[in-house]
Amino acid sequence: MRIEIVFLVREPITNQEEMEIAYNPKYPDIEYLRDKAKKRIPQFAFDYLDGGCNSGVNLRRNTDEIRRVQLKPVYIKDHGDASMQTSLFDRMYDAPFGISPIGLQGLMWPRASEILAKAAYDHNIPFILSTVATASLETISEITEGNAWFQLYNPVEDRLRDDLLERLEAAAYPVLVILSDVPTFGYRSKEIKNGLAIPPRMTLRNILQIFGRPRWAMETLIAGQPSFKTLTPYIPKGANLRHLGLFMNRTFSGRLNEDKIKTIRDKWKGKLVLKGVASLEDTETAIKLGLDGIIISNHGGRQLDHGQSTIEALRTIAPKYADQIKIMIDSGMRTGPDIASVLATGAEFTFLGRSFMYGVAALGRHGGNHTISILKTQLRQVMEQLCCDRIEDLPSHLIADES
Repeated sequence: MRIEIVFLVREPITNQEEMEIAYNPKYPDIEYLRDKAKKRIPQFAFDYLDGGCNSGVNLRRNTDEIRRVQLKPVYIKDHGDASMQTSLFDRMYDAPFGISPIGLQGLMWPRASEILAKAAYDHNIPFILSTVATASLETISEITEGNAWFQLYNPVEDRLRDDLLERLEAAAYPVLVILSDVPTFGYRSKEIKNGLAIPPRMTLRNILQIFGRPRWAMETLIAGQPSFKTLTPYIPKGANLRHLGLFMNRTFSGRLNEDKIKTIRDKWKGKLVLKGVASLEDTETAIKLGLDGIIISNHGGRQLDHGQSTIEALRTIAPKYADQIKIMIDSGMRTGPDIASVLATGAEFTFLGRSFMYGVAALGRHGGNHTISILKTQLRQVMEQLCCDRIEDLPSHLIADES
C-alpha cells in the first residue's frame, strides 16, 4: 500500500511568505517551544527566563488580561491580503513586533543575543540589546548593520553613561531605550535559591543540573562562559563572581529623574524611548521632556507583583496620548493573537521577550527564525480571519469591554 502525503499551499508564494512559514512543524506553538526549552537547559536558567517576582501574580495577570480581549470579524466587505508592514521611527518594518531586551541571554542558550539579532535583521524587525546582555553593542551593530536598538541601564557615573552613548553613536544605533522600571531589583525567590541573585554563586545543585544538560554544557563550553560583553571595558580585570556582583550594584542605579533624562535627551541625537511606563504621570513626563516614544511595560512581571497589567495601563494611556508620542508595549504577549489584541487596544508596536528565548533555548541557532515565523503566520491568520487588511485597522475590530 502506498501512502501519499500532500501539502497544500496558497499560490503564488513569495520569498517573504516562504520565510514566514519556514518553521519546524514539531513545534508549531510557543508552548511547545517552552516545553522543549525546559527539557534542554538547566533548571536555574529556565527559572531565570520563565519566572516573575514574589508569587508571580503580575506575570500571570499580564497574559490573562490580554486574552480577555475580544475581536470582531467583518466578513461581508471588500478586502485583500493582510499586510503586517508597520512604519516606526522613519523605518518600515515587516511586522508590528520586535524582540525585547533580556539580560544574560547567553545563560539561557549560548550566543542567544547574536542568534536573535541575526533573525531580527533577516525578518526586518527591531532587536533591542540590553546593557547586561551577553553580546557587545558593537557585535550586535555589525550583525544588524546598524539597525538594532539599545536599552540603557542608568549608570551611577556620568563618565560611564557618556562613554556608552559615544559607543552607541559610533556603532550607528538609531534608537536608545532608557529603562525606568528597575529602581530596585525585584524579589525573585527562585533566582535567590538558584544563586542567581547579586552577587551570583554557583551551587552543587546548579552543577548537577548542568551535567543533566550535556548539549547546553557543550555549547556553553564552545562559546565560553557568558559575561556582560558591553561592560567588559569597565569591569575590573580578574574579578570573580562576587566582585562582579559588587561592581554591578555599585555601577548601575535604575532610579531616574527628570534631570537625568534631560541630560540624555540633550546628548542623544537619535530617537529616545522610555521603557517601563505604567502611568499617565510618566507618559506626561516623557512628552514634556521631548522623548519620541514610550514602551508600556512592567518588566514582564518581574518587578512589582501587585501592579497593573500592561494592557490595563495601555487602555488608560493610549486614548489620551496616542497623538502626542509613539506608544509601544511589552510584557504578557506570547502569540500572534496576543499581538493582535494589544494592537487593537491601542498600541502602535509590540515587543516580546520570553517567546523568543523559548525558541532559542529549544532550537538553538534555528530558534529565532522559527519563532518569528510562527508569530508572523499566527498574526497574519488573525488579520485575514477578521478581514483586516492593515495593522492600523485592527482597532476597528475591537469589541469594547463594557465592564
